[in-house]
Amino acid sequence: MIYTYTLTPSLDYTVYLPGFTPGKLNRSEEVYYYPGGKGINVSRVLKRLGTDSTAVGLAGGFTGDYLEQFLRGEGIRTELIRTDGITRINVKIKSGQETELNGPGPDITEKDRRQLLDRVRRMERGDWLVLAGRIPDSAGTDFAVELAGICRDIGIRLAVDTSGPILKELAGMRPELMKPNEHELGELFGADIKSKEDALHYARLLAGQGVRHVIVSMGGAGALYVSDTMEAEAQAPKVDVVNTVGAGDSLVSGFIAALESGKDAEAAFRYGVAAGSATVSRSDLCRKEDVDTLADRVTITRLNGGENR
Repeated sequence: MIYTYTLTPSLDYTVYLPGFTPGKLNRSEEVYYYPGGKGINVSRVLKRLGTDSTAVGLAGGFTGDYLEQFLRGEGIRTELIRTDGITRINVKIKSGQETELNGPGPDITEKDRRQLLDRVRRMERGDWLVLAGRIPDSAGTDFAVELAGICRDIGIRLAVDTSGPILKELAGMRPELMKPNEHELGELFGADIKSKEDALHYARLLAGQGVRHVIVSMGGAGALYVSDTMEAEAQAPKVDVVNTVGAGDSLVSGFIAALESGKDAEAAFRYGVAAGSATVSRSDLCRKEDVDTLADRVTITRLNGGENR
């Protein structure tokens, strides 16, 4: 089973308008209400790709109710811990430029923290746990490390897609997958990444710490994959950019879904990049038919002569 952890999920209110002028009345042309949060996005994309998962996180108030109802309506299993705080609302303004107004998430109580960790202890060896998105300070400085330690002890495959100083500690816990972008990778090593060669160098260092699969997303420049047996670069097909929210989450989803279906690392990398590209071209997240079509247009270049595991 695949579990996704989203500590600060959201209701994303996305508006499209021809122009946005601060301080003036702006009338939107289209509006959408979607569940938000990186782990939530991963579960939604996995479902669209035909792979089941369970979305774990915190939910409260009327927005938490909407979040849970929406996910269940899409056939996604949920184990959302009810909180006294209200699930945050994020406003996404789509005009000539993208503007985002992200609300604060509710504080994580000690009871919430214990419940989140206890749920990991009931998982089984070989399960996936995708820890995605920001880890709020209220969770405690040792929350992510304790969670990673439980995964290591049980044999749960941990996928990490978060940011900040905690990345360095999590890298030392030998997760199965880490997907930093080039900026997060640079912060991890205190470096300024200015080129693909720089990104490849630090991705190799990350893999050398015991991370089995390292994927570095680089936006329009594509992505890099590094393991101890394979290095590759992916060039995504050109698509019309409609919405960049969820592209990285879709990459993670496509990669894991492909691995779970029996594909090797190169094929999984290709499929993940296709999923990210398919999401960029839609107002919401990708559809399987688009991912399948784009996968044939993703160019993979091997950067070494190794074989897949």
